[in-house]
Amino acid sequence: MDIMLFHSVYGPRPAVHDAADRLRADGHHVHVPDLFDGQTVESVEEGMALKDKIGKEELLRRAVLAAAPYSERGLVYVGLSLGGSIAQNLALGDTRARGLLLLHGTSDIAENASVDELPVQLHVADPDPFESHDWLTAWYLRMRRTGADVEIYRYPGAGHLYTDPGLPDYDESAAEETWRIGRAFIESL
Repeated sequence: MDIMLFHSVYGPRPAVHDAADRLRADGHHVHVPDLFDGQTVESVEEGMALKDKIGKEELLRRAVLAAAPYSERGLVYVGLSLGGSIAQNLALGDTRARGLLLLHGTSDIAENASVDELPVQLHVADPDPFESHDWLTAWYLRMRRTGADVEIYRYPGAGHLYTDPGLPDYDESAAEETWRIGRAFIESL
């Protein structure tokens, strides 16, 4: 299966490549576009500044160009935090998308978005400073209205980017559970 894995606001850190290697070990072809031109940052604030400097439209353009060569085969989109937002936007616009796995992040949903039972799985910290309970409830309802088949997994006490061992948010137990469930989800597609 072809997978597009989008990095977080920290850029293409080692944890992103480790995630890709986990999925490759399952026999998947994993593509990891570098939306930040090789730049990584040390804080969320630096990452947000870099994201804003590049611009949302440019990030989406880069993501679309990275996915285009593989989309005919039916991609599974995977994203980490900011990458989840990007993956969600691409999956909702790709009629051939086979699934969407979101770790740590979601995005607004266009009013006219429509999919045909797209399998979607979201894994988030509970609570999460970037994904409040109210936001997630509204997001879930909007995703269901698009036609997506959505599952949400919450991890009490974990930090926002709890799957990245290089960050203070890291929670080994939550990370391993996320990858166990997420990998099974991808295998089910």
